[in-house]
Amino acid sequence: MRKTLLFIIFLFALQYSFASIVDTVEIRSDAMNKTRKCVVIIPGKKKKTKELYPTVYLLHGFGGSYSNWIRRIPELAIHADEYKVVIVCPDGEFGSWYFDSPIDSSMRYETYLTKEIPAYIEANYPVIKNRNARAISGLSMGGHGGLFLGFRHADYFGACGSMSGALAIEHITRGFQVEKRLGDTANKKRYFEYSIMKEMENYAKTDSITIIMDCGTEDFVIEMSRAAHQKMLSLKIPHDYIERPGKHDWKYWGTAVQYQLLFFRNFFDRYQLIPKKNGLP
Repeated sequence: MRKTLLFIIFLFALQYSFASIVDTVEIRSDAMNKTRKCVVIIPGKKKKTKELYPTVYLLHGFGGSYSNWIRRIPELAIHADEYKVVIVCPDGEFGSWYFDSPIDSSMRYETYLTKEIPAYIEANYPVIKNRNARAISGLSMGGHGGLFLGFRHADYFGACGSMSGALAIEHITRGFQVEKRLGDTANKKRYFEYSIMKEMENYAKTDSITIIMDCGTEDFVIEMSRAAHQKMLSLKIPHDYIERPGKHDWKYWGTAVQYQLLFFRNFFDRYQLIPKKNGLP
């Protein structure tokens, strides 16, 4: 009985041994002439600290918003403290696809995500200002955004990822607002130019970036991840690729995000940018 009680106390203490601050802030975009909300998760109990942390930008999927990740996966607050990273969850609106629309100046999310939000984060939070202390990833639409922005801005991000990524947007021409961002669906050249499938062809011209992709084997978009994986292999782009049981749902993403945060933490560790995880040598 005493051992059982001690074990319960141990589990209770373990649960509350991690702490983090969850901020919701509004970040202005001059490029789009509007303000959007953003969730920022900071390790520890103090927002102002001398300790600096790497940053992981985490993008939501189509139809989502800035609050999706923390609302659906509240364990992010624990993960942030456990892995000693600041997690930034921006708003990409209902269907921005995270690029600068060539036909709609109110949808310039590449600029917002790679210039305006980072400027705000690095001016207001205890983060390391180094490309090897920054990663970007996301789910579904955000999976495309994570790779697309990671590749295009490899001078700023050192690592990027995709979870259940809707990666072949050149084939998504109906029902998911890509056509509202890119216009005429007959303009196949434009659609391909805004796809990570095209962007990876420029990999050799950019700073090398560390890449992770994963997708559930029962996911309806898995063939897009497989196609991206095969193209990276053919282009000899180093990357980690994972398939495991799962669908296009939050049950899968709740596990996937923890795996990716560990992957990014190990990437940051290679540059000795953050303390070792509790209990590890």
